Amino acid sequence: MPPPAGLLPWPAPSAARLAAPTRTRPPPRTRVRPPPPPAPPPPPPPRLEPVVVVAPSPTTATATLPPITTPTLSPSTSTCLECVHFNSCSGCTHEVDLDKPPVLQEVENFFKGHGVGDFTFSRGRLREWRCRAKLAIRGTPENPLIGLYQEGTHAVADIPECRAISELNIEPFDEDASTGELRYVQMAVTTYNTSIPVAKRYEQGRVQVSLVWNSRDERSKNAEKLSLLSEIIFGHKWRHLIGENDLWERYGGVDISLDPYSFGQANTLSFNALLHTLHKYVPRGSTVVDLYSGAGVIGLSLAASKKCRSVKCVEINKLSKMSFEKSASRLPPNLGCTITWHNTDASVEPVHWLEGSSVVIVDPPRKGLHPSVICALQKVALSERKAYKAKSTLTKVKDEKRPWILRAREAAVQVDSTPLEGSSETWPETLIYISCGWDSFKKDCKSLMSSKAWHLQNAHAFNFFPGTDRGHMLGAAQDEHSLCVNKGHSSEALKMDTPSGVAIPLD
Repeated sequence: MPPPAGLLPWPAPSAARLAAPTRTRPPPRTRVRPPPPPAPPPPPPPRLEPVVVVAPSPTTATATLPPITTPTLSPSTSTCLECVHFNSCSGCTHEVDLDKPPVLQEVENFFKGHGVGDFTFSRGRLREWRCRAKLAIRGTPENPLIGLYQEGTHAVADIPECRAISELNIEPFDEDASTGELRYVQMAVTTYNTSIPVAKRYEQGRVQVSLVWNSRDERSKNAEKLSLLSEIIFGHKWRHLIGENDLWERYGGVDISLDPYSFGQANTLSFNALLHTLHKYVPRGSTVVDLYSGAGVIGLSLAASKKCRSVKCVEINKLSKMSFEKSASRLPPNLGCTITWHNTDASVEPVHWLEGSSVVIVDPPRKGLHPSVICALQKVALSERKAYKAKSTLTKVKDEKRPWILRAREAAVQVDSTPLEGSSETWPETLIYISCGWDSFKKDCKSLMSSKAWHLQNAHAFNFFPGTDRGHMLGAAQDEHSLCVNKGHSSEALKMDTPSGVAIPLD
């Protein structure tokens, strides 16, 4: 091709350039990915977290015993007990079908025969449920026996090992000779700490350890060993040595303080489930009397959750007073509820405690209600049109002059002093019965129904003690105008002149 006009011709290429080979474009670079790394080996099995128990040595204040490690086991879904001590220990009565206690069928048939069609049973957790245990101490310092009694005897079925007894040379109690130092040990676990995830509150809960020492005085001959331990109980008194003063638990939506001598439920989860069911049977704004109240757990929870106008707690054990006072101090302010705790026997003058209450809760010991309480409940189970007759026949109680009766009527603890108008003309319309004994509950239930004043309506059962045939009952009863509830290991309601129901917790 010639150059454009006016330009010199193109220069001729040199011989070297002509002789040079033509350069070709290299092929495109391809990126080769390296093969993926081999899959990592499977993770090792989870490491069991040990529970370390350390006790001071008797030689020096800072020395400690060798740690005792106990692996924490994950809850099993099996319904079998799987306990190596079953044949010798008296604690459990059956080792299979823990979710179906043998007495359950009898309970269902009983309520069905009395027209209760909505009976329910809550099996609860079958493992890792126990939050309180009291074990007997026997044997020798070299070979201590710690556990429950064998069936029908006072011979201990040995369960754990205890290095504290061996290292401190503590002499276990000899029941025949009444000698020795350590009689019992009680351990209570609290799941109160809400900063811990719910699933881990049991295994990471704090433990209150109470030791029953064979002495009336902490200044006894061998009492110096107590300074190396935590809690001690001397019959009706106790001394705090180490750690936090109070054990707190959350029951029914309120904080409850439990001293070593206070009665506490061993199954916190099932007890809270029972309280949740019980609350449904108590109308808001009720006036409540809680007989056999203990430290007032039920009454205080109702005062906070149901906005009751008044709650009276009646308990024979004076040692429960301190726990009640501590628990009441944590109630929300301005509840508008008068709460009192009375230290007296509920079977003495029971009519007096029923007067002025629209809801009565009875939670008797395993043997059931005292005959005087049953008689009083039969008398007050009247419809509104008969209430004026009851008032005329029961007003003589107001003329009481016996000083010990008058002292019992005075509140040992009173949270609020708001006067109640017209409360003296109120009589129970709702009955809630809590029972830890199925046989006693059946007997009391039949007695209450024999007067045609209370009738069953609802029933609920709670598996408080998997592996046993004992149970808690919860029942409810109602007159012509209201519903009455009776509560225990199962839940049942009694109704006045109409069907009612009962709840029965099964321990």
